[in-house]
Amino acid sequence: MNSTAKYCLGLLLLASLIANVVFICMQARKTPEVPKCSRQMAAGMLKTHMHDSKSLIFSDLSAEEHTVVKEYLMKQTDLKLTDSEMTTLFDDYIFLIELHLPEKELALHYLDRSGSKPPREAKVVVFHGSRDQIVEYIVGPLPKPTYHRDNTFKRYGRQLQYSARPVTRVEYGYVFDFLATKEFPKLSRVLQESFGYNGSNFCFVEGMPRGLKSGDRASWYTVFRKMSGFYLHPVGLEIRVDHSSKDPSGFKVLKIFYNGQYFNSSEDLRDKYERGTIKKIVYQPSEDYASLKPRRPPSGLPPQQHEMRGRRYSVQDNQVLYLDWGFAFGLSSLTGMYLFDIRFKGERIAYEVSVQEAIAMYGSNTPAVMLTKYVDSSFGIGRLAHELVRGVDCPYHATFVDTFRYLDTSRTKHYRNSICIFEHNMGRPLRRHFSDFFINDYGGLANSVLIIRTITAIANYDYIWDFVFYQNGAMEVRVFATGFISSAYLIDGSLRYGHQVAKNTLGTLHTHFVNFKADLDVTGTNNYFLTKDMAYHEVQIPWSPERRVQVPKLVEKQLKTENEAALRFDQKIPRYLHIASNKTNKWGHNRSYRIQVLSFNGDHLPESVPEEAAVSWARYKVAITKHKDHESTSSSLYNQNDMWSPAVNFSSYINGESIENEDLVAWISTGFLHIPHAEDIPNTVTAGNGGGFFLRPHNYFDEDPSINSPDSVYLDPSIPSDSCELNPNACLQKEACMPNLPAFTYNGFDEVIQI
Repeated sequence: MNSTAKYCLGLLLLASLIANVVFICMQARKTPEVPKCSRQMAAGMLKTHMHDSKSLIFSDLSAEEHTVVKEYLMKQTDLKLTDSEMTTLFDDYIFLIELHLPEKELALHYLDRSGSKPPREAKVVVFHGSRDQIVEYIVGPLPKPTYHRDNTFKRYGRQLQYSARPVTRVEYGYVFDFLATKEFPKLSRVLQESFGYNGSNFCFVEGMPRGLKSGDRASWYTVFRKMSGFYLHPVGLEIRVDHSSKDPSGFKVLKIFYNGQYFNSSEDLRDKYERGTIKKIVYQPSEDYASLKPRRPPSGLPPQQHEMRGRRYSVQDNQVLYLDWGFAFGLSSLTGMYLFDIRFKGERIAYEVSVQEAIAMYGSNTPAVMLTKYVDSSFGIGRLAHELVRGVDCPYHATFVDTFRYLDTSRTKHYRNSICIFEHNMGRPLRRHFSDFFINDYGGLANSVLIIRTITAIANYDYIWDFVFYQNGAMEVRVFATGFISSAYLIDGSLRYGHQVAKNTLGTLHTHFVNFKADLDVTGTNNYFLTKDMAYHEVQIPWSPERRVQVPKLVEKQLKTENEAALRFDQKIPRYLHIASNKTNKWGHNRSYRIQVLSFNGDHLPESVPEEAAVSWARYKVAITKHKDHESTSSSLYNQNDMWSPAVNFSSYINGESIENEDLVAWISTGFLHIPHAEDIPNTVTAGNGGGFFLRPHNYFDEDPSINSPDSVYLDPSIPSDSCELNPNACLQKEACMPNLPAFTYNGFDEVIQI
């Protein structure tokens, strides 16, 4: 072989060697394929009961049920209904369709005693504009209705004032058109020079209530610049419009507030402006300080949780099962989230736990805000639950549920992903102990909980509603507030009512009040109300009788009437409040659940204030009443617009009846005072802005039920650290899997309110 051939062969062998070395290195460095985490439910997690269809008696109406109810009523010629897409204020039309809950006794007979299934019915609110009447009809049975009955008098004990009805999309359209076409042309110079008005760059926020006495329908409208976060861009103009007439040609301006000055009409403001006899506002463009668009690019992802062996909960229709828990859920268009038939280890803890009402009371020296007391169920708390954003509003791996609603619309609206359900590691142990003396060991339990959540965007505020289930049999209900603060134009004296948060902008002081209903059934419906606290008492020291010592002792008291159990906001109350049973645990103590309120609301209105009657539930931190089906809510759709003669005055529920060995309901109020500050711009944060309560077992069990949790960890010096037998974390490394994540989608803007 000549030298050239040898040289070529050598090069070939070298190239082959290099290629093999590179291939081997690449294979060695190649990351092994990680399996996907299971999408199936983890085996053996539902230990006490399985899904059944009985929970469907509490399920929201489906889109099909909304349709058949509407079609049935439209065929009733005596009702003379007009399709709400084409209504005027003179017409008779359907405002609301939602589930009419069955009576409790019928529901329990069906759930517990194999009784007949209660008829499925709908509640329908009709505004009869032709005769100035609000009527609530019950329509049933679904899915093929054959009857309807007027339930108004049975529910409220009287006919409702027509002016108490909420303002509809049609009426809002009339008001805004009245301002734009009838009043603003009179003020064209004022609006252009003071605010840069171009015909389409104003937004309006209304103050409530709409007047000073029953029957009034005259609203203050505050004008804001139409830009991102418009709630923080007041321009300095407020207009009071009387829209009590059903004919928009009868609308009129009653008063105008411009730059801290009052005027009797548009003409009055225009004439004085042109004569130069008033303090004028000179237009200056606003900075875009209220936008929520990120000010820096993303730099990575926050930590994520995922379910390595699959979900440990199951959702079927409106029923959720999680470890030892089970419950039914729904979302009322008016009051928001509700849960029914809540069970732990197969025993019913509560028949109902639900949101009832949220109010905010404001202070300012500007007219719209100084009167404002928002009663949110009049807007529809659940109505404003839009699609939740995966990875922000709820963990990315959560289960999402769609809802359907019919409120102030001509068709059923489909709200995708408006409820989310997820298991969540709270990041701190539920319980633990490290023993350092005599015996050395460690026992602990990660605090994994199940959360069901919805978020409602009620005008400027977003409320996050959480119902949380713990492995020790405790349940927590909590609400957090975020969104935009309400603001007013800064004038002389404004700083008595808040802080300046932007140019010419006052963040107005306000108090949030939230009311919940907890219908607890502790080992049944035969319960009583027990309080516990402590007090110091002086005792003689037995081994040193010349000395005495102060010792805390247990103080228990049973409150036997509704009046005794109405615990007022300005009253020092016992720290332990119990719905108790006559049945005892192993140790002879009465089984009970404790109500523990986490944040009490602020100062309530004096009862001498006429509007107080509409929110009288806020007088009480906790009130216990005897269950009655007609006392189903603490507020109503109509309380906002007739606060002086409200359809539901909660205080009337408290009438001295016995609550001893009765079916009891707890009405729980929580909330917080909010004094806006610079850090509320652009958005109020949830940290520190919220409230809620716990329902905690208290001698209900013989021991802590979480000791039986499959998540428990136990260590002692004799157990090898890599043993998984009593410590599942030791095998976590072997459980590695890739989260099975769905693609990100969002359709939340599809069902926004159009006026």
